[in-house]
Amino acid sequence: MLDQIRTKISNNTRINDREALYLYRDLDLLTLGKLAQDKRYKLVPNKAVSFVIDTNLNYTNICDAYCSFCAFYRTDPEDPSSYTYSVDEMINKIRKARDKGCTTILMQGGLNSDIPFDFYTEIVSRTVNEFPDITPHFFSAPEIMKMTEVSGLSIKEVFLELKKAGQRTMPGGGSEILTNAIKSKISRFKPKNSVDQWTDVHRNAHEVGIYTTATMMYGHLENDEDIIETLSHIRNVQDEAIDSKSAKFTAFIPWSFKKDNTALGKKIIKEAGPNQYLRIIALSRLYLDNINHIQASWFSEGYKTGQIALSFGADDFGGTLFDENVMLSAGFYNRTSVEGIKKLINDAGFEATQRTTEYDLIEEMSEVE
Repeated sequence: MLDQIRTKISNNTRINDREALYLYRDLDLLTLGKLAQDKRYKLVPNKAVSFVIDTNLNYTNICDAYCSFCAFYRTDPEDPSSYTYSVDEMINKIRKARDKGCTTILMQGGLNSDIPFDFYTEIVSRTVNEFPDITPHFFSAPEIMKMTEVSGLSIKEVFLELKKAGQRTMPGGGSEILTNAIKSKISRFKPKNSVDQWTDVHRNAHEVGIYTTATMMYGHLENDEDIIETLSHIRNVQDEAIDSKSAKFTAFIPWSFKKDNTALGKKIIKEAGPNQYLRIIALSRLYLDNINHIQASWFSEGYKTGQIALSFGADDFGGTLFDENVMLSAGFYNRTSVEGIKKLINDAGFEATQRTTEYDLIEEMSEVE
């Protein structure tokens, strides 16, 4: 089967699910990595590895989804550790991030039914008007569904309002594993058709001209076939976007589940290790033949594993993430600086290059430490 797959990759012919499962489950890691890196250089034919100067801000930790994999959420507004910030408070946080040199603000929060829809549109419009050099990379598919609930608007209508306010990109959170069987076990209070909801949200975003990323959180209850099915859903949505000449996924970003302080973590004996992460990075490069950028995460997987992933098909190193609270709640902490990211990339044998949220490379590096 390997010779057949090599021929397909060489001829830019798509591999199927059975071949993907063989690559992921049976092929030795180094051969898989070599195949993926060869493919990477065909799509991104230089040693440039991109990164973005960003931060991750959260506007509320109150959430009614009760996801068992999450240590971040609170259910009681009276809980001293719960919070919901006003638009003014979030704008102040964005101002501080801008002063640190951020060009992208990743903003997400819990599913809080007490937040009105105009909170979301106002925070977008104020961000783009008060900080024109900042890209608001806001919200995720579950948050969009919450907006439809509180506003009475359709998914497309929500996106049209967000786009009118100035939003142009959206992160890919909320996918976890794109099979309803797994979602029903790890996100008990999300709708049973939440896979369809995630794909519908991203389809609608693309149709109105909002670019998104695709993500996958693995290392919990899924099996190998679930990994392939998740990638298949993502590849299919991207095919549709390309066929319709609309916006599309800019990148694929996998990360491993962090189990500390979570209900789901009590069922997990051992967290996923570096070998599985490298297999997923390499497989995604080979299987997701319609997504140019595969992101390696120094943040979620550690500095060394992130560096190694750059030789397994990844061409992007994520962001600086000056602030991050979701993984921190699960007991996982990593931090770096702009100079730190550049050094990690360069020490791995590549050329660090700053990018925009939309993955356009910036010629001159921002002078930020």
